Amino acid sequence: MSPKGWHSRGYLPHFDSPETLQFVTFRLADSLPVESIERLRAAAGSITISERDAFLDAGLGACWLRRQQIAEVVESALLHFDGERYRLIAWTIMPNHVHVLIELFGKHSLGSVVGSWKRFSARMANQAIGRSGPFWQDDYWDTYIRDERHFESTVSYIENNPVKAGLVVDAADWPWSHIRRRTQSKR
Repeated sequence: MSPKGWHSRGYLPHFDSPETLQFVTFRLADSLPVESIERLRAAAGSITISERDAFLDAGLGACWLRRQQIAEVVESALLHFDGERYRLIAWTIMPNHVHVLIELFGKHSLGSVVGSWKRFSARMANQAIGRSGPFWQDDYWDTYIRDERHFESTVSYIENNPVKAGLVVDAADWPWSHIRRRTQSKR
């Protein structure tokens, strides 16, 4: 599926273009209570990344991604086409959501890439957990990277999200991040 430029699938606007870097967040289906979802929808144009993610960092829902086996499934999905369909620049798998900074290649659309990650990992995770039904929230949140300063703050945000959420003291200690893979490759 080719990139679509500006489009909407419901209440979230998306910008899809191979010439842009994209910051993407997708979350588990049960990660936000209905009241939080309604508040986010009402404030869609004015809510900051930090305000939105504070809801997610509260660790609501089943937090399936806290389980090593499930986090490994998601990590495998993210890495599968890295270097072929896209370049993963930064990523972290939190207990109930995932942050990714990505550069798309060629004719691959953001929606098809994110959809592929979510379909594969949902099927494998539900099988591993012994459950059925929705695993991921239908939509995802994305924003294109505007400039170098935005790029640097986004990478920092992704890397430090586990620290900010109180999961670790040092970002390098979080097992489900590009930082861990970078650190391991230096050894």
